[in-house]
Amino acid sequence: MLFLFKNGRFVLGCLWGCAIALPAQETVPLAAAPDLDRLAKVSPLGKVPDWSALSAFAGTLTKEEFEKAWREIYSPETGLPPPFQVVADGLRIPTGDALEPELKLAFKGAASATSPKPALSWRRAADLPPLQGRPPLSDLHVALDPGHIGGQWAQMEERFLSFSPGESIREGDMSLLTAQVLSERLKALGAVVTLVRDKQEPVTELRPGDFDRLARETLKQYGVLTPAASYEGLKGDAKIITVQWQTEKLFYRVSEIHARADKVNRHIKPDIVLCLHFNAESWGSADAPQFSPQNHLHVLVNGCYAPVELEQQDVRYEMFSRLFSRVHEEEIPLATAVAEGMARATRLPAYIYTTPNARKAGANPYVYARNLLANRLYHCPVVYLEPFVMNHEETYRRLLVGHFVGRTLIGGRLQPSAIEDYVRGVVQGLVSYYQSQRRPS
Repeated sequence: MLFLFKNGRFVLGCLWGCAIALPAQETVPLAAAPDLDRLAKVSPLGKVPDWSALSAFAGTLTKEEFEKAWREIYSPETGLPPPFQVVADGLRIPTGDALEPELKLAFKGAASATSPKPALSWRRAADLPPLQGRPPLSDLHVALDPGHIGGQWAQMEERFLSFSPGESIREGDMSLLTAQVLSERLKALGAVVTLVRDKQEPVTELRPGDFDRLARETLKQYGVLTPAASYEGLKGDAKIITVQWQTEKLFYRVSEIHARADKVNRHIKPDIVLCLHFNAESWGSADAPQFSPQNHLHVLVNGCYAPVELEQQDVRYEMFSRLFSRVHEEEIPLATAVAEGMARATRLPAYIYTTPNARKAGANPYVYARNLLANRLYHCPVVYLEPFVMNHEETYRRLLVGHFVGRTLIGGRLQPSAIEDYVRGVVQGLVSYYQSQRRPS
């Protein structure tokens, strides 16, 4: 049985195919006693959590509030029973710890004593000081996280696209340029801005070679006993079960995001993070890429945890931490406002997910919940942006030109910069949200 490595974690693909649909309104008990060994595992490069820290959230959510958040945001729309149990007065959460195998967390209003809520490292819009005539984003601390790495790493990341010799676009380069332009606009509106990555180099100090042993152990665990060292000459899924492919993914997709999360949570401590990306459709062989007729936009918040993901105790802990911190209460309306600004600025249609790893989050057609490593590990609200399809021919031509103000001749007609549309949409969304949510002077 083969586990595929996607979005920074191993996913047992066939488990989705045999999922059991559950009524959305019902509380789902554990089907059987939890398997301690199975629930003790952690995700690649994850850490065993301190489960006792969740006790500080005891009595902070009612049973109805918890079930609503789980039902509408954090659960998949279909799936197997989750590895926790809702009872009348609280939650029973298997920890995977042999000494303390279960954490009991009381709901608000239960007889159990209530502990003070942990202080959050971020501020809601309503908690920011009154503007009193200052620019609309004054006091707001925004971290801009340019997706991927770019530069010399772009081909390894599979984020390098060229349709003709001498020309190319790299998503990591485009996202960094977008962050640099956006940073100046947000600062002019009063925001404090920090870039999580400010050059075409990884944040992590580790490199693929540091993960050789882990890659081999992981492949062995999933039945690949004698993996090829290199994927040279291989194509498609055959590359996935090589040591080289696994070490590279552990480097740029897992270690890199963990390093960024550490920087965000321990040092930057922003009010929000904007993860800046560009999307792509399948383009076939890198040697002969194909243009796609699709061009679209979507915005992601954290949610839609598959039961197989929640079997990993660090993922389970992080989901409960976000849910009980009520991050979604700020994240979803913020993402909705940004999505509305992006839709106006880019005039792109909404992307529609047809796979079970994402679900709608609210009424806006552009906003989906999905469990990604970045929007799970960052402790504050995260808006994860995926506008434009890089291998759409018009978008590709626009991105080749880079950033400019005004219009220039592209594809036989005057067009604005795609990056300028991107930046303008984000700015419009943030200004709209914070003007509507901040306390009056």
